[in-house]
Amino acid sequence: MLTYASPYPPGHPFSRADREWMAAMERASGGRIAFRPYWSGALLSSDMSMEEIRHGVADIGLITPIYAKGGAHLLRVQSGFYGGVRDIAEQIAVYDCLAGRFPGFAKELHGLHVLAVQGGNFPGVLTRTRPIRHLEDFKGLRLRAQSDAVDVLKELGADPVNMPMSEVYSALAKGVIDGVIAPADTIKSLHFSEVAKHFTSIRFSRGAYPARAISDKAWRRLPQDLRDLLSDGRRTWEAALNRELLQAEADGIAFGRENGIDFASLPPEEQARFDGLYNRDAARQAERLRSIGIDGVPVFEAAQHLITTGSAGRCTRGGKL
Repeated sequence: MLTYASPYPPGHPFSRADREWMAAMERASGGRIAFRPYWSGALLSSDMSMEEIRHGVADIGLITPIYAKGGAHLLRVQSGFYGGVRDIAEQIAVYDCLAGRFPGFAKELHGLHVLAVQGGNFPGVLTRTRPIRHLEDFKGLRLRAQSDAVDVLKELGADPVNMPMSEVYSALAKGVIDGVIAPADTIKSLHFSEVAKHFTSIRFSRGAYPARAISDKAWRRLPQDLRDLLSDGRRTWEAALNRELLQAEADGIAFGRENGIDFASLPPEEQARFDGLYNRDAARQAERLRSIGIDGVPVFEAAQHLITTGSAGRCTRGGKL
């Protein structure tokens, strides 16, 4: 029996994919593997999930290096290196190439064996009362944002904060924040339509990151054939996540329209200006990693090469083309 933990409730799209994967592994193992899930943060937090899995709080769990308080600097920052990426499949392919090529990824994942890498729908901006129609409208707004967008938003005059997504509903309801950088699926899945009324489609080119992992201690308890089964099950888990994410986005947009959300798009010239700001900031973030002994510039350059050439799908296991 393996324990599984997630900060999300069992009905969330992430959790539906998790349950699909668990059922597939139980069937494929002929019942030799079984899971006891713990949902809604009963065992696992968002910002300490990697450490909690390493230390056996649960055998397997949803990890979020993009929220980690420390020890995952490269994993967190690299998610902002994907400017121009086209879809979820390419996000994951680029991540696999980078992880195979740069040892720093494995170093930050010590004590963990990755079972699934997660991409995501492209975020827009969901605001409580004030719609965004131009980049100037960001000025003065306090927004929850992923770490790779923080400096860009500051440059636009916003006041960004980085908090786990599980805390955003309460912060919006109380007016602690004015909005959130998030994909449209959250309108329904996290009930944001109850606390915000404007969604603007601004393409934040997000990347992928390792999102499900088993502790090394639990891994070593398993015989080799079951380790192989879990490793091979990665594609099953990722395919389930991708289906759930795409369906959740469509459901979120439909749900938002039914519940009074005002949808708008950023004008093309404004989007182009934003894309330029985003990629320039990503290059600066890569450079800043040198101050903590991480050479992030080659990682950024490799990510951009893979995206601009469309070559991520041709990487070998070691990250070579």
